[in-house]
Amino acid sequence: MGEQGPDGSNKKRKTDERVAHAAPVTPAAPVAPVAKTARQTAKTAAKKIAAKKTAPKKTAAKETAAKETAKPPANESRTALVRRARRINRELAEVYPYAHPELDFDNPFQLLVATVLSAQTTDLRVNQTTPALFSKYPTPEDLAAANPEEVEEILRPCGFFRAKTRSVIGLSKALTEDFGGQVPGKLEDLVKLPGVGRKTAFVVLGNAFGRPGITVDTHFQRLVRRWQWTAETDPDKIEAAVGALFPKSDWTDLSHHVIWHGRRICHARKPACGACPIAPLCPAYGEGETDPEKAAKLLKYEKGGFPGQRLKPPQAYLDAGGKPAPPLGAG
Repeated sequence: MGEQGPDGSNKKRKTDERVAHAAPVTPAAPVAPVAKTARQTAKTAAKKIAAKKTAPKKTAAKETAAKETAKPPANESRTALVRRARRINRELAEVYPYAHPELDFDNPFQLLVATVLSAQTTDLRVNQTTPALFSKYPTPEDLAAANPEEVEEILRPCGFFRAKTRSVIGLSKALTEDFGGQVPGKLEDLVKLPGVGRKTAFVVLGNAFGRPGITVDTHFQRLVRRWQWTAETDPDKIEAAVGALFPKSDWTDLSHHVIWHGRRICHARKPACGACPIAPLCPAYGEGETDPEKAAKLLKYEKGGFPGQRLKPPQAYLDAGGKPAPPLGAG
């Protein structure tokens, strides 16, 4: 409390008010001993210089990667998720402008059979196997009437060859008997064929008939969960959740972009995070190798200078520097 005046007023309060209305005065900086301040400054400068000398030098690529790999917010809104998902697809479209189905085929029947055979094996192995199959059985009618043992011998390199033989002969019989030897262009008809599920049906619809569909294979499932597009694990639920983020017209190309990225860069066991073009948009950045030089050594197919999966790839892929895969038995 301030001192009371004769009239009961507070002298200190009046004094404070007069000071408040006076011209502002810059407060003086606290005074420290000159010698002590100089010693502290010198020590600080010495520490910084020593740190610069001993710290490992970062390459420009590493510094850029470190600056740009900001994770999306934890509580991402629906609108922000849609924007991020679509931006990822746009970025991948620039990285893989030549993305295509990696199964060799000349018609819907060949694509249908090849897709059924691709279960539990690589597209490369299927592409190396189907030339002999389609050479001997070029139509559904031919394959429907085939000797199962002869088909099994051809399909042996694909694995699960007995079950796959039953599927391809069975679907060929169904095509012959129920669809006049033609592959139907409707989802509800395709999934009735032996060995054909929604994934296979959408591959055929999107790439043989130009009808949009999302192909939820193992790569697609892995990446959309890493990117936090969905937490679903059931393929049908993943299809619905991801499909809701994009226009239907984008679905087929989106599938190619995601699958290609999963095969080339965002691998299951050791993703090449340091070579990833969408690192700034990825919540899972850092799960794999982040050093750009080490990550570059993990790249596969054309990104790493290796042959692709198709023996007969599209011209756009070859123009971009892609190499066709060797036939079965090649050195």
